[in-house]
Formats: sequence, C-alpha cells, structure tokens
Amino acid sequence: MWNRYISAVHIDEVLDALAKYQHEARVVAGGTDIILEIERGARKDVQTLIDISRVPGMDQIDLDEDGIIHIGANVTHNECVASKLIREHAFPLAQACWEVGSPQIRNRGTIAGNLVTASPANDTITPLMALDASLVLKSKNGERTVALKDFYLGVRKTVLKPDEIVYEIQIPSLKKNDKGYFIKLALRKAQAISLVNVAVVAGFEQNRVTHAAISLGAVAPTIIRVAQAEDYLVGKVLDSETIEEAARLAMEVAKPISDVRSTAAYRKAMSRVITRRALSAISDGGFLSAIPDQPVYLKASDLVSTLPEKVEYPGGVIQTRVNGKDYTLQSGFEKTLLRLLREDVGLTGTKEGCAEGECGACTVILDGKAVMSCMVPAARAHMAEIRTVEGLANEAGLHPVQEAFVEAGAVQCGYCTPGFLMSAAVLLEELPQPSKDQIKQAFTGNLCRCTGYYSIIDAVERTITRKAEGG
Repeated sequence: MWNRYISAVHIDEVLDALAKYQHEARVVAGGTDIILEIERGARKDVQTLIDISRVPGMDQIDLDEDGIIHIGANVTHNECVASKLIREHAFPLAQACWEVGSPQIRNRGTIAGNLVTASPANDTITPLMALDASLVLKSKNGERTVALKDFYLGVRKTVLKPDEIVYEIQIPSLKKNDKGYFIKLALRKAQAISLVNVAVVAGFEQNRVTHAAISLGAVAPTIIRVAQAEDYLVGKVLDSETIEEAARLAMEVAKPISDVRSTAAYRKAMSRVITRRALSAISDGGFLSAIPDQPVYLKASDLVSTLPEKVEYPGGVIQTRVNGKDYTLQSGFEKTLLRLLREDVGLTGTKEGCAEGECGACTVILDGKAVMSCMVPAARAHMAEIRTVEGLANEAGLHPVQEAFVEAGAVQCGYCTPGFLMSAAVLLEELPQPSKDQIKQAFTGNLCRCTGYYSIIDAVERTITRKAEGG
C-alpha cells in the first residue's frame, strides 16, 4: 500500500506536495480507481497519496457570462447528475454520470478522476469530448489549458505532468438550438463497463443540422471523434436515411478489440446501432432519458467534514467518530476504511466481499453519503462522521429496516445483509416514501449471491408501509 498520505485543505498544499514527490505521488479525491490498482499491486511506484477532497471551492459547478461551464476537480458523478445547470446545458454529461457504477461509487468518484484514468471505455470522457471540453492543469510553475481531444496519448496515457493536477473542467454550454444525447451499451444495467458508448451533439436551424459532434468510446485506444459523420450531417435534415448513413460512417471509423466482455465484431456493429439510436433520440425527442425523474443518490445529509489544517501520515493520528463514538487511532493510515473499521476500530459488521467496489457488502455512511468502504483510504476517516451497521440499532431496539428484514425472511447466508441494510436505511432518510423503482436504484450497488432480492425489496416496502401507518 501507500507509505505517505496527505490530507490537504488548500490548493497550494497540493501543488507543493506534487512538486516534492512527483512520480511517486498521485492525487485522490474519490480514489475509486487508484485504491484498487494499489491493492492489486499494479501501482507499486505510488508511495504518496494527496487527498484533495477537502480543498474548499473545488466542488463547484458554475456558468460564467461567456456561457462556459466550470466543473471543479472534486465534483462527483452524483453531484453532476443532481445539477440543474448540467442537465440544462450539458445533458449528455449528466446522462453519462448516471451510468457510472452505483450510487456508492457515484458518491465518491469524480468527473476529473474519471478523465485522468484515461480508459477508452470511460463513460464521462465520451460526452465531454463531444461537448468540446477543455481541462485547466495547475502546478507550482503555473497554469495551462488543454483541449480534452489533445489530453490523451494512448490507453491510460495523458499529457498530465507529474507535478500537475486537473484543477477544472471547462465546457461550452449547449446553445438554445443544440441537442445532445449519450448512450451506453453494457452487459448489465449497473456496475458494468461500457462495451461501447456514444455521445452526439448537434445544432439546428430550420430543422437542418448546422454543426455536429459524434464521439465513440471503447472502440479505439482513446475516445474518438467521428469527423466523417459530423461533416456529412451538416446541412441535412435528420431523416431516417441521413441517420442511417451517419451511423454507418461511425461504424467504419470504429477499430475495437476483442476481450472477455465482447468481440470486436460485436462492438463494431453496435457502434452503428447506438449511434443511430442517439441520432434518432435527438431527431424526434421520443427516446426515454436514462435519468429518472427523481434519482436516488443514497445521500442522507449535506454534512461536510473539514480539516482545521493539513494532516500528513505517518506522524498524525486518525481522529474519527463512528456511530456517535469518538476514536483516536495511532495506526491504520495505510489501509482502506473497511480494514480500519474491522481491524482497528473493532467493528466487524461491515463485510469484505469483492474488495473492489462491486458487491456493496462493505457499504457504510461517510459524512452523510453511502460509500464502498473498500475503496476509501482509511485516513479519510480523520475528522469524519461514519455510520456502520452496528449503528443502526439503538437503545429502543432494532432499526425499522432490520425488523422488516427479520419479518420478511430477507436474510439468507447473511453476508451481503449489512450492505443492504445500510443502503436501505440511507434511502429511507433521503426519500421516506420511495417507489419500487427507487428501491431498486438504491440497491444497484449491492449484490446478493443467494438471489434474495424479492424478500429484500419486500422488507423495505414493509418498512415504508409501517411508517406511513404511523408504526
């Protein structure tokens, strides 16, 4: 694991640390990718993590007078989905953010972090490429702005220097006559990597296309723009014949590979299909949005914890509050939050299932949001409020959800149960009367190998009914 962890509270502290540690340092906000890579031994060169999640002002989304949207490096996927500004002025990005992982991952993972990982299958790069985004990169030596199309050099390779941070994402907002759409094709509805994805943006005047942008993901070493199809669309009406030809041109540009998730031939064929679907959605407006009217974020409160000053480990202690009790820990900074809770705090209710953010058994509430504790650095617990499954019950008895799980027979082998209980509890704090679809949304990050989903959903519905009846 890492040897040094820095919790910064000012951008200058971040830039100083990057200048000092260079290649051996990595910036983390959500850390949902880098933590797994370090755990697997794939990043043995990384010795220092610089946590920027508490740097003020870097979690803002703003629109300036020139029509440029500014997205800070700490803006999470869920915050992007919840942003009215993004939905109105950069809708394909909101769609893509909603398709990322699960509620727990979207509560931690950031848009900027997703861009820096530079995977050709990343969801948010594709719409940002179509929206002509740029990145503001900062270091102690100054600041530079790089167009997103020039940011990538290959698979997981970027122009980012060792002493630089992606400080901000800038996007020209969609104009009044612009329309945009994003589609992701994957093996599952949630918690799945794209087999192929597409983002389309087009401007119109008297039903004719004035400009167009089409980007494809997971079909080349980097996210690509389809210039041939873009040029072809200009000046045309988006009828079925035009859409079909543009989709064909997109397919011709795709040069995918075969892997465990798909064959190259299937990816190539589906690049045509989803490009056609996206263009059709823009043309007739009849394609259903991927974002629900009232999305579930698994966010119980707006609680934000801050550090009074920069803290560096080793050397500092981890002071945290878990289930209302204060702890001061002398060790554990080099672990994940999951291991800290189990091994140092002694709360073993939180389970390790997959250890890679897939199963949700380790779900806890961190500063009011559900997160996968296997993907959170332990030192992030410093000065934070944490709730685990042990904190659901109180002196009066079991939590209503726990009681309902017993009554409905929702516990089988029981290993996944703590995660389901935490997701259900925070869901009911966020939405006291959720629909069945919203219950299912809340559980997209929780897996049950015993396939006990019907009983689990029944237990939540029982809790809702009982509350409505005043029980």
